[in-house]
This record gives sequence, structure tokens and C-alpha cells, in this order.
Amino acid sequence: MSFLRWVAGYTLCDRVRSSVIREELRVESLLLRIERSQLRWLGHLIRMPPGHLPLGVFQARPTGTTPGFVLGPTEGIISPSWPGSSLGSPEFIWRKLQGTGSSGILCSPNYYHDPIWTSASIHTIEMINDSGFLPGIQLGYLMCDPCAYATKAVQCVADMLMDGWMLYYTYTKRVSSYLNISTFSLQVSCSSSAAALSDKLRYTSFFRVIPSNIYQSQALAKLMRHFNWDWIGVVSLDDDYGKGIYENFVRHAEKERICFDFDEVIPNYNNVKQRIQEVADIIRNATARVVVLFLRIQQVEMLFEEMIKTNTSRTWIASNAWSMSRLLMKMKGINKVGDIIGTTFITGKIPGFEDYLQNLRPRPGARNDLIMEYKQMRFNCSQQSQHTSPLACNVTDPQEANDDYLLQAVDVTEAYSQRVAVHAVAHAMKKLLQCNDTACSGDTNFMSYKVKIGCDNIQPHFQKSWDTNGYDVMMWKQKGDEKVCEVVGKFFIKNGDVEISEHKIHWTNSTVPWSRCSKPCPPGTEKSISSISCCYNCTNCNEGFYSNETDQDTCKQCPEGFWSLPGSRECQKWSIWFLEWSAAYSIVVMIGTVIGALLLVFSFIFYILHREKPIIKGILVISCLMKFGLMVSFGGVILFLGSPNIHVCRAQQTMYGLGFTLCVSCILVKALHIFLELMSCNPTKQRELRKFDKPFVIIGILTAIQALICIFWMVFDPVNVEEKQSKTQLLTLNRLCTQGFMYGFGAMHVYIALLAVVCFGLAFKGRDDETDPIVFSMLIHLFAWLCFIPVFITQYESRPIVQISGIMVSNYGVIFCHFAPKWFKILSERSETLKAGKAPVASLTNDSDSGVVCRSTPQSRFSFAESDPSNWDISSLYPSEVSAASFRHRRQRSQRSRRSL
Repeated sequence: MSFLRWVAGYTLCDRVRSSVIREELRVESLLLRIERSQLRWLGHLIRMPPGHLPLGVFQARPTGTTPGFVLGPTEGIISPSWPGSSLGSPEFIWRKLQGTGSSGILCSPNYYHDPIWTSASIHTIEMINDSGFLPGIQLGYLMCDPCAYATKAVQCVADMLMDGWMLYYTYTKRVSSYLNISTFSLQVSCSSSAAALSDKLRYTSFFRVIPSNIYQSQALAKLMRHFNWDWIGVVSLDDDYGKGIYENFVRHAEKERICFDFDEVIPNYNNVKQRIQEVADIIRNATARVVVLFLRIQQVEMLFEEMIKTNTSRTWIASNAWSMSRLLMKMKGINKVGDIIGTTFITGKIPGFEDYLQNLRPRPGARNDLIMEYKQMRFNCSQQSQHTSPLACNVTDPQEANDDYLLQAVDVTEAYSQRVAVHAVAHAMKKLLQCNDTACSGDTNFMSYKVKIGCDNIQPHFQKSWDTNGYDVMMWKQKGDEKVCEVVGKFFIKNGDVEISEHKIHWTNSTVPWSRCSKPCPPGTEKSISSISCCYNCTNCNEGFYSNETDQDTCKQCPEGFWSLPGSRECQKWSIWFLEWSAAYSIVVMIGTVIGALLLVFSFIFYILHREKPIIKGILVISCLMKFGLMVSFGGVILFLGSPNIHVCRAQQTMYGLGFTLCVSCILVKALHIFLELMSCNPTKQRELRKFDKPFVIIGILTAIQALICIFWMVFDPVNVEEKQSKTQLLTLNRLCTQGFMYGFGAMHVYIALLAVVCFGLAFKGRDDETDPIVFSMLIHLFAWLCFIPVFITQYESRPIVQISGIMVSNYGVIFCHFAPKWFKILSERSETLKAGKAPVASLTNDSDSGVVCRSTPQSRFSFAESDPSNWDISSLYPSEVSAASFRHRRQRSQRSRRSL
């Protein structure tokens, strides 16, 4: 037997090293059989949701030829026996191991959770047997309590092979002979939630009626996110349950952006008091106010005792292992630890189970050590403890006494999955054995893989079918000095979300506990993540972005047509700016344009009325062309006002370019004519120079060149309309005309400036009263644009205003330099008429170096009034007295020059 025990210990320890099996040894029953020096691992029955039977394949792989079937519940094995067997009525055996052995582990007298689950299995089996659900067939069981310790489970299994169990050898042998236990490999669990058990390649015949820990981890992470807890602490147990759920929780926490302030592990053995104290100190000193406990009831109880000693209050997140523990709810000072919220499997009521617990007694001919030990502890007057009944000393036979103590110690609704699992297998067997209300006609000699569970020929995947149930969200509420548990929400696996009934939640301080690494970012800001994803700074949203909620990860972009300032909570509709007709500057421009146009009209009428005057007679046509060009230029100014479009933008630039070019071309013709008259004293040379003095041809050519520039500009680099954000008013779009790449715009203005420079040069060369209007008007134009162009380039928003101002200054410069002086001279002309004989018009040229003065002959005179432009005379350009005065002035200057020589 020592050899067998060594084999059992060695094999089980090897399996315990598997993360899954260690968890299964917590409360799961084991049945082993020595066969050819090997141990076979058998049976699990865990939890089902209330009110359902599993719809799916439930079968085991055939491993032999002898038919048989064994079902293992929590803490034991359920074995059916067939009609005609020598078993007769079922025997009930419960063995609770109290020996310390090598493990040194004792079952706690306070730990009733798993035994009551097992009692639910026993009760369900008895109800099935009593009801005749399987006519002629009764189910039996063999159970062992590992007290929720993996090492205790190894001892329990090894002890099953010791001599002490030979007392039941006949029973076990008969069960084995009927069922051929060695061929069984079917397992149905109602409490094992390890995620690895979902791997059907490794665990082909393992089925369960509860969700996997993967979903519990997801539920807890969603619960953290629901309450905006992203800075938490985690304490887990160093066994498969703790490790498995912790690993899954870490993955889901990362998805929900939840960070860990601390992460501690408690070993899974008895002497952990020192480690519990260390963890308690870490929790007290940590900044996280929410702590998740992936522990079992015993470890949670010890940790809470440390918290109660120092009045440390936190928000505790409970896993399903202890979220329904009545033992913890009744701890002294439990209200000092703070709020407790967690998840548990969906629960339900077992019909008659409460009465069963209130009237515990073994069936006739059966043995149940658990009931016997419980009755001795509860009703033994000589051994007083905290669990001893007040009526203990009044009871003559403790084994016959009963009360409702177990109902108060444990929430019996948790055991509902035991009933569902047992009924699931019973229904499968009933279908396989073709049972009716009176008998089972099917062959009892069947292989275990033939046992199937399903309805209406539908056989979906067993685990997947039940993974859709989800969890209840439980909250512990204060009730006097204790706490009670209430369902406050649910987690639905199908949509992967938590639904909380907020009105059912009552926090200790009436507010949701705070457990975050950083303060939430207010609306108008976004998170600036540091090295830890949960720790961040809040930065204002950029222009064009907004955040209208608290604690947004990133700001949202404003929709088209809307904009926002930095740090905005909402977007505002763009305000469009252009030179509106009602604006003050527009009104000033319109008044200035109207005045300029009226002056041009007045000048035209004035010139017509005085066309016979010598000062006007020779320049009437040229002056009218100048007025027309200026009128077109003023018209272009009006187009700068109002909301622009592409046609208006093209017209405003073209009108100014062509209009003012026409005006400057006329001025250049005047300047050129004066320059040619004063260039040479030789009549023959003057006649040769007059060949180039073609006023209308020159005006036409110069204006046509500008027209070509504008055409090429509009074709290859067209103007357009754009809306650009204002630099001063960030919620305003400036709707302006663009000049493309500025090549056409620059060429147009450079060409006008070149003409103005030529005019200025020709006029400045003459340097007399006749050229002063030309000099000053061109200086005004060049100075205006030299001042305005830098502003035009740098101040995008002011471009229309700058260009309008430049055009207005240039136009008014021409009006007041060329036309206004003539109005004054004519209106102030002396009443006497000029003498009939005027001095001949002298055409002089002054050479500052030689001092030579040339005078033109009478043949050199010509007038603009004559039809032949080749015979035009400078005397017709200006009044005779002006020419005579100019001549006398030049003659005196020439004489002084000669004397100096």
C-alpha cells in the first residue's frame, strides 16, 4: 500500500503542477483506479445557471470495451447502479479527513461553503431517486472533502488507497464491476472556471455549466471602467484559481486602460499570516483606493482582520470565490473595511433544499461523517465554541437535533448549479436508457461516450452554450453590525457589458469612491499620456478641435463649416468676413469713388466748354482718354466691395490694370513729346525724332501689352476666391480674392510702375513748368505703391484695403496734378486777351554741361489740333504765355552758363 500511495502522490503532484488541475483540486471530487501501474483521473461536476439544462454534446471518449458510467460531483463521485444489482438501496458515504499527515492542513470548522454545495448534490440525487425519475435505477455517490486545498486533495486521494478505505471495498468493487470505472473519462463541472479548461484539444471530455474565468475577468474590468477606476491594486492567490483569473484580468484591464498601483501574491498554504500583514501594509500605504482580491474566503478573512485592526477603509472588488460568503459578512467589524462589490455566478433556489439543511440526518443504512461532525460541533454541550447552539445543553441526542444555522452561515442559492448539473446528467441518462414513467427499456450496458445532453436534436457546443449566461453584480450593504448581499447589476457575455442599477447602490460616503492616478480632464481638454497610460496631464484642445465631455482621451475635430478656439468645449459656426457695403471703410471708399468720378465728369464737361482755350485745345483728346482710364480704374475699386466671386475678382484686377495703364500711357506720350522737342537743336534731327512721336500708336501699343499680361495671368495663373482663417479673429474666415502665385499680379504692377518710371524720367529731363504735373503725379503713384506693396505682401487680411487705398491715391494724384491746375488757370485767367502777335514758341534744350540753348524754327511748331500728327507743335500743348515764360527762363539760364564758361 505504501507503493500505491507513492504512485498516487507522484502522479497527482505531477498533475498538480498543471495550472488547471491545481484549481480543480480545490473542491472537485476524484476517483482513481490502479490499472497496470497507472492512475486514471476521473470526474468533475461544477455549476449550471438556474432553470436550464445544457444543450450540447456530453460524452467521453471510449477507452475500453466494458460499459460503464461514473459522474463526479463537487467533493465526490456520483455512480448510478442498475436494476438487479446486488447493491440494493444506495449507500451514502462521506469521509472528511481531519488528519494532518504530511500536508499539515486541517479543515476549518468555519468553512461551510463547499460542504453545503456538496449537500446540494446529495439532496438532488436523493430527490431524483425518490421521485422515480429513473424507474428502477438509483444513483449513489462516494465523496471526499479536500477543504478547498490542492495539497489536501492529494492527501485525500492518497488516503482513499489506504487500508482505512478497505472497509468499503465490497461497495467500491461492486460499483467498479458494474460501471468499469477504468474506462470513464467524462467530467461535468459546476464550479471550475479556469480558462484553460476551455481547450478542447487538451480537455476533450470536460464540460461545465458556468462561464469561464475569461468572462469574469472581463466583467471585473468592465466594472472598473463603469465607475472610472483606473488606478487599482490587485492581490491574488498563488494557485491556479488566482493565477488564471489574474492573467485574464490583466489582459482585459489593459484593454480598458486600467493600471495597477500594486500587484501582490499570497501563497496558498496555511502559515501565511506574515505575508498577509505585509500585503496589508502595502494596501495602507498605496494611493489606490480600490483593491481587487482574487483570493479564497480564508485569505480574505485574514486580510480583513488586519484592515479592521487599523480601521483601514477601501473599496474591495470580490471575485466569485468569496463574493457571497456569509462568514465574511458576519465578521466582527466588517463595516470598517469599506464598500465591497463583486461578481458571482447566476444563482437560484433549490426546491426543498432549505428544509433539507434544517433536518440533516443520514438516510437509513448510510454513513455521513460531515453530518455527524456538524451535529457534534453544533449541539455538543461539553465542547462549547462560537458555533455551539444556545440549545445545545437541552438536547439529549445531538445527532437528532437540527436548526437553521447553515442557512444563516451560507447563501444556499449559490449551490443551484449543483442541482442543474446533476439533473442534466440524469436527463441524458433517461434519454439514453429510454425511460418512461414506469421503466427504462434501454440497454444498461453502454459506453460512457454515448451519454449525450440535448433537446430537440439540437447539440451545440456545451461550454459555449452556457458561457452566454454571465454574472450577477453583487454589493454588500450594511445591516446593523453585519453586511448583506444584494444584486445591483448584471454582466452579459453576449454584448460584453455591465449594466448597473444605480439606484440600488449605496456608497459609504454617498459618492462613488475615487481611485484614479490623475484628476479627470475637464471639457475642452484632452489627455497627455505619460509613461503610465493611466497617469496623464490635461492639455487644451487645439484650434479646430473640442471636447464636450469629461476625461476624453483625444479632442474631436470640428465638422466642416465650424471652428473652435483652443480649449473649447464646442465648435462655433465660422463668421465670414469681407468688405461689406455697410462697413465704415466701404462707405468711405464709395464716397471717395463717387467724388473722383464726379471730378472726372466735371473735368470732361469743363474741357468741352473751354475746348477753344489754348491751354486745352491741343490736349483735349489725350485728356479725355486719361479721364476714361481713371473712370475705369475707379470702377474697379467698387468691385472690391461686397462678397467676392471669381468673376468679380478677375474684373477688379483687370479694370484697374487696363484703366490706369491707359492713363499712364497718355501721360507718357506727353512726356515723350516734350522730351523730343528739347532733345536736339538741329531741325533736321528734330524731324527725324518726330517720326517716333506717334501718340495714339504708342498709347494703343502700351495698353495692349498690359491687356496681354492680364490675359496670360487669367489663363495660366487665374485669380480665385478663398476663405482663410483670420489671424486676429480666430473664428472668422476672410473671404478674399487670391492672385494665384502672384506672377500675373506682380507683372501687371511692375509694368505700370515701369511706365511711371519712364514718364518720370522723361519729364524730369525737361525740368520746367510743363513737366511738373507729370513728375509729381508719377512720384505720388510710385510712392503710394512702394508703401502699400510691403503691407500688401505681409498683411493678408488687409490686401483689399491696401489695394483700394493704392488705387485711390494714384487716381487722385493724376486728377489733382493734371486737371485741377488747368481748372484754376482757366478760371483765374486775366480778362485781357493775348496780343495777336505772340513770340514764336521756342523749343529749347539745356545742356547743363555745355550750356548750349537750341531754339526751334517756326517750321518746328505743330499742334495736337492738326490732323497730321507729324506736324504737332509743342505750342499747342500748353498756353503761349507758359511757353514764352519758359523760353525766357531757359534763355537767362543759358546766358549765365555762357558767362561762367
